[in-house]
Amino acid sequence: MSETKSKKLLDTIKQKGKNLEAEMSFFEHLEVLRWHLIRVAIAIFVFMALAFSFYDFIFDDIIMGPLKTDFWTYRMMCQLADKFSLGAEFCVDDIPITLINTQLAGQFTLQINSSLLIGVMLGFPYLLYEIWRFVKPALSEIEKKSAQGFVFYASMLFVIGVLFGYYIISALSVNFLAHFQVSDEVSNQIMISSYLSSIATISLGTGIVFELPIVIFILSKVGIMTPTFMKSTRRYAFIIILVIAAIVTPTPDIMTMLAVTFPLLLLYEISIIISERVEKNKKKKEKEFYNS
Repeated sequence: MSETKSKKLLDTIKQKGKNLEAEMSFFEHLEVLRWHLIRVAIAIFVFMALAFSFYDFIFDDIIMGPLKTDFWTYRMMCQLADKFSLGAEFCVDDIPITLINTQLAGQFTLQINSSLLIGVMLGFPYLLYEIWRFVKPALSEIEKKSAQGFVFYASMLFVIGVLFGYYIISALSVNFLAHFQVSDEVSNQIMISSYLSSIATISLGTGIVFELPIVIFILSKVGIMTPTFMKSTRRYAFIIILVIAAIVTPTPDIMTMLAVTFPLLLLYEISIIISERVEKNKKKKEKEFYNS
């Protein structure tokens, strides 16, 4: 009886030792993650400080860009109107909006918030790099090779999405809302915080949405998403894309919604191709394994 009790006691001690080791491993991972996040926060703060230092350029040329008739998007629209005889209304020659500030610390808060937004946008690739550094040790050599270029491609898609949101969606939305009036008695005097929030939400939102191929690649790798499933649910995906386009664009005009819908449909089709390649590589490796 005493031997049985001793054995049970030893088993209990061993089990507690394993649990303690697992807990220590968990907290060690949390500590590693904490330092990754600290480095990301420092990088964002540095970019924020740079944006704060060069704020004249950021405010005049970037934030206020969609309110100027010589903005790149409006110049391209005028050139298209002349080339294809689209009519004078397609060319933007006036943005009837007056920006106002109604709070005592409103303009200072504007500079802080916009500098922080610039810091987040510029620091996003570094955030992806730190995520990759955190996940990389847990991957096998094959997984590391297959995920090479993650930071580059994810950063590239994010930048393209932000630029698309800023130059296309923001410009078209500002132009539409500036000229929309329920009555001539009402003039558009917009709070600067509302204007900045709209531009930032559109640009950041589009940048995140453009990460769709990366998300599909990861889901395909873990077996959650397959090209067969994506093809069979294409019609439902089209409806979801329309809903996303309606959410991202603050305007109800068809032109702006189509400008968002077409790139998202293209990204969805690219995601199907990526999922097919992942599945093809999986089958190839399985075949090589069984033949060896």
